[in-house]
Amino acid sequence: MAERADKKISTFQREVFRVVSRIPLGETRSYKWVAQSLGKKEKARAVGRALANNPFPLLIPCHRVICSNGKIGGYVLGRKVKQELLRIEKGIVEGSFKGKGIAKYKEIWYKIRLSTQ
Repeated sequence: MAERADKKISTFQREVFRVVSRIPLGETRSYKWVAQSLGKKEKARAVGRALANNPFPLLIPCHRVICSNGKIGGYVLGRKVKQELLRIEKGIVEGSFKGKGIAKYKEIWYKIRLSTQ
């Protein structure tokens, strides 16, 4: 993943990342919703490609973007990690996770850091 951060980020990617960064903790939006937010409703697949090249997972919470049909979709760290992140975030917002959610979040962060070294 270290090489991902070195790649040039296009203007479109920057716009996608800006919109996705504003998705609240514990909530999800569709690729189509992100595209529509940019005024480019036909670009849902391009949004997916932009997020597939997200150099900063978690900082730019692309795991909060799912398919319009409610399916989880892909994620740079794998679908299981995406599902776990969404479950943890929902639990934090609802108050059911408390300290356990934060510990699991830190564990995922640690795995990301290891994969970038």
